[in-house]
Amino acid sequence: MRVDYLLRARTVSGIFWTFLEQFSKRGISLLVTLLLARLLLPEDFGLLAMISVFVTIASSLMDSGIKQAVIRRKEVDQDALNTAFYANIFLGLVAYLILYVGAPYIANFYDEERLIQLIRVAGLVVIINSLHIIQSAILTRDLNFKLQLKASIPASFISGVTAVFVAYFDGGVWALIVQLLLSSLLLALFLWWMQNWRPSFTFDFLVLRELYSFGYKLFLANLLTQITKNIYVLVIASLFGAAVAGLYYFSHRIKELVVDQLVRAVQKVTYPALSKLQDESVRLKEGYRKVLQVTTFILYPCVFMLAALASPLFDIAFPDRWKPAIPYLQIMCIASLLYPLHAINLNILKVKGRSDLYLGISVLKKVMTFSILFFSYRFGVIGILIGQVFLGVLAYIPNSYYSDKLIGYSVVEQFKDFFPAFIISSFVSGVVYWAVSISYFSSTLEVLIYGVLGSVAYILLCAVFRVPGFSLFFEMAGGRFPIIRKMLLKSKHA
Repeated sequence: MRVDYLLRARTVSGIFWTFLEQFSKRGISLLVTLLLARLLLPEDFGLLAMISVFVTIASSLMDSGIKQAVIRRKEVDQDALNTAFYANIFLGLVAYLILYVGAPYIANFYDEERLIQLIRVAGLVVIINSLHIIQSAILTRDLNFKLQLKASIPASFISGVTAVFVAYFDGGVWALIVQLLLSSLLLALFLWWMQNWRPSFTFDFLVLRELYSFGYKLFLANLLTQITKNIYVLVIASLFGAAVAGLYYFSHRIKELVVDQLVRAVQKVTYPALSKLQDESVRLKEGYRKVLQVTTFILYPCVFMLAALASPLFDIAFPDRWKPAIPYLQIMCIASLLYPLHAINLNILKVKGRSDLYLGISVLKKVMTFSILFFSYRFGVIGILIGQVFLGVLAYIPNSYYSDKLIGYSVVEQFKDFFPAFIISSFVSGVVYWAVSISYFSSTLEVLIYGVLGSVAYILLCAVFRVPGFSLFFEMAGGRFPIIRKMLLKSKHA
């Protein structure tokens, strides 16, 4: 019983610190993005988008699932950590070499000569990341997200300020490259400084084989995911040019500030925490039900409200040259609604050690992606985005199937856990969108008035209809903030 309490306490604490980390990093990133959007052109973001496609794939090769294997391993010793550390560095060097040699071919594909130098410089981030990936894995295993917060916040802040400085002096796309490299370098330095583990000169091929027996399937699945995830930018850039790709990529970054902030925070914590329950399916199911309830309770109103208030938000924050990105962002928000369900169902496969199923589902989803993209690109960027909405719905079927088989978490139960928050948040945001469309207020007043009223209405409706995630969220918050706990106790005794 005490073990359950300690695990729950550490998990809640981990979610708090990880959410704070993500919120702080994304907050800094949002501020930097606002400033850079005023100093840079859509074409600059388009060039970064083209580069990111290949740098992200190279990063997947560098990781190769080793980090996830280390996190999931029940026991890790110095030999295992050393082996993982040196394997990541070697793979990072190989991945960068591939990028360096392939840069001219990539530039030729896009018919953009500037990409050669940009890719060769930006690709250095793969090597830098390989130097701190094991430090991050150790802290994640120990649910020590507070230390990761202390490392990531100053790294994000310093790199962001530097990027704005470079952009102000007409650095163009190089401002974005500097931000990418400096953020990774500072994070590596801070993690090495704050974290006690140091590698020694040992390497065990048997340990490497064991890590890869689990990790390589995750690597292949992640590689396929990154390829298909970035295929949209590749297609848009090649068909519609760097400026349109920049609008798409910019919208995607704004959406990530809201969606990924929460989902990554919850997933980052629950994977190592619930991995400790991998042999106890009943408790594992209950844990994931709570994760889904809380995640959707928080995420859905944020996503829907972002879509509803996108137009006045862009009026306030960005120059007119970014307005064509508004419908892109709104459709992306709709497409991301099932993202937490996908992530949670796939996490169950990883926790149960079924990386074979994880890979199989990933392959199936990639076939779906390419099939839908083959038809949707003919209708322009909007058609591609609508295709993403359909893909999210179709991909949920194989994702959720094995959750029922492995831990008895059926589609019907998942539906009951997320649907109340979905209905209430969609209704409230629909009213807000209608109010904005007929409003005569300034954009600032629209965001303030309708944003506040919509948020209050959502919370009140969730309380009235007793949405599961509502009470669970405030119970968790009560563990962190005593004043909330006292309010909950009073309401129960009333």
